[in-house]
Amino acid sequence: MPEEHRSSWRSKLHEIIYEADTRAGKLFDLVLLFVIILSIVLVMLESVKSLNAQYFEWFYKAEWIITIAFTIEYVLRIITVKRPKHYIFSFYGIVDLLSTIPTYLTLLVGGQNLFLAVRALRLLRVFRILKITRYIGESNKLVRALKDSRPKIMVFLFTVLVLCIIMGTVMHLVEGEQGGFDNIPISIYWCIVTLTTVGFGDIHPVTPAGQAIASVIMILGYGIIAVPTGIVSAEYTRDMKNNTIPVPINSQVCRVCNESKHMDDAKYCHNCGSKLNE
Repeated sequence: MPEEHRSSWRSKLHEIIYEADTRAGKLFDLVLLFVIILSIVLVMLESVKSLNAQYFEWFYKAEWIITIAFTIEYVLRIITVKRPKHYIFSFYGIVDLLSTIPTYLTLLVGGQNLFLAVRALRLLRVFRILKITRYIGESNKLVRALKDSRPKIMVFLFTVLVLCIIMGTVMHLVEGEQGGFDNIPISIYWCIVTLTTVGFGDIHPVTPAGQAIASVIMILGYGIIAVPTGIVSAEYTRDMKNNTIPVPINSQVCRVCNESKHMDDAKYCHNCGSKLNE
């Protein structure tokens, strides 16, 4: 096959497999997404002993069909890029490999079906179909807000921890073994459960004084929950004010380095400089 024909064939196949802007690319991603969901459903149904005993052969055949389909997809993804190692050692490349090899491992060692759950990570590809990558900058802003809030949140958590130790010790002295507060660690555990408004109910105060203290802790719990939210929200709002210009991103993937997140009108890869959509 001439080099030009082979390059054209690989380029078209790359556009179908890696791009989500074309009709063929969207169809490929939708079919792949359906197969992924089907494989996850089969794994969950197979874990039900009664269903596995009744439909074992069906599950076995379906799993091999899906595995072969994933294997073909994995090989095609490798041969359509100019530098396969960029895909093989990327996050999705590793996930694709891990979602394929467990079935082959069952030929050597049984009981490997638990590893098939990693296929759930492949559902992240749905973001390319829904164009969620355009809003990846919003998640970056949230991460920055969390990082900027870290010192304040750490001080807040330390204050809550000190409060739990003090109140737990007080409850141990007030209630004692009568209400199940046998020691200070258990009392601190109860205080944390109560302060976070979880309330398991395995330990509860029985004396009027203990119930009064518990009421105060419950009321404090509602106020404490709102504090981290306010801290992060303030940092997020500040970041939004400082960065008001949106960055349009499309789904183009470089055939050379497998880099994505290019601008809508980009003609060259911002990572390696190769031409896009050859």
